Amino acid sequence: MIATQYKGDKTFSVIEKEIEAPGAGEVRIKVAYVGVCGTDVHIYHGMMDKRVNIPETIGHEMSGTIDAVGEGVEGFKVGDKIVVRPLDDRKVKPSDKGFNHICEELKFIGIDSPGAMQQYWNVPAFTLHKLKEETDLKLAALIEPLSVAVHDVRMGWLQAGETAVVLGGGPIGLLVALVAKEKGAQVIVSEVNDTRIAKAKELGLDAVNPMQTDLVDYVKSKTDNKRADVVFEVAGVQPALDIMTEVAGIRGRIVMVAIHGQKKEVDLFKFFWKELKLIGARVYEKEDYEKAIALITANELPFNDMITDVQPLKNIQRVFENIDKNPDGLKVLMDCQS
Repeated sequence: MIATQYKGDKTFSVIEKEIEAPGAGEVRIKVAYVGVCGTDVHIYHGMMDKRVNIPETIGHEMSGTIDAVGEGVEGFKVGDKIVVRPLDDRKVKPSDKGFNHICEELKFIGIDSPGAMQQYWNVPAFTLHKLKEETDLKLAALIEPLSVAVHDVRMGWLQAGETAVVLGGGPIGLLVALVAKEKGAQVIVSEVNDTRIAKAKELGLDAVNPMQTDLVDYVKSKTDNKRADVVFEVAGVQPALDIMTEVAGIRGRIVMVAIHGQKKEVDLFKFFWKELKLIGARVYEKEDYEKAIALITANELPFNDMITDVQPLKNIQRVFENIDKNPDGLKVLMDCQS
């Protein structure tokens, strides 16, 4: 079989290795597709070298079929279509209060341990979610990022008929917007990149460039002056933090989706004045995965349009180099069996 390895210094290699039998409690997956996400790009840039065990196979947005079943595994069989929820929460403690997905000693499979960018992959069976036979495995590679979006919308308590403003029109931002729209909300996407604005509109979303149009005035005009019920901060930049408290209406909820590695300035007065709520949202829980699977299986949203390129594993170096050259794309998939 072939596998990819991140070697450090913006370098991937493609190697030959033996196919390993699954251990007790594990399954071996014949990997179909793996999506390249922002975290993978951060790894490529060396931003996570202290965390990743170099050389390492990375990747966690995946789909595939079970190729072999290890001792003690029940409920799964060879040939089952599956996806992996890549959270290793085996070190959960009482102090984690039952929130296993954000437990203190959580390990993320594909970052802290070997990932899916290889032809065959052994994983603990407890990470698996079974798919229906008719599920498109190419679309199924979107289930992991879609689960992030589902979790974000659920954490924001978004209701049908409310207005949601999504700050940032990258892959996660657009998935949040699609999930919010499916929920029955009025959705406005704020994005400064004209290519991504055009993509948002292709997906049937209302999108505006805040550099050209006053976002607060635009939202007020769409909401009878009420502004947003829920704001999703997905951009991760200071201007988004500045506008999120302005565009939120009275008792609005702000969901912090973006990762801010450093302390940032936030207008706390607006939280007092309008009784706003700030909600953190990280990864996903089992119910979010099941909702994402149902959405992908139904395929009533324009998920195909989220996939901008599909490449074989042997092209992994070129894929990451091209993402650097053209960051406007949405989701690149690695075809692990071509």
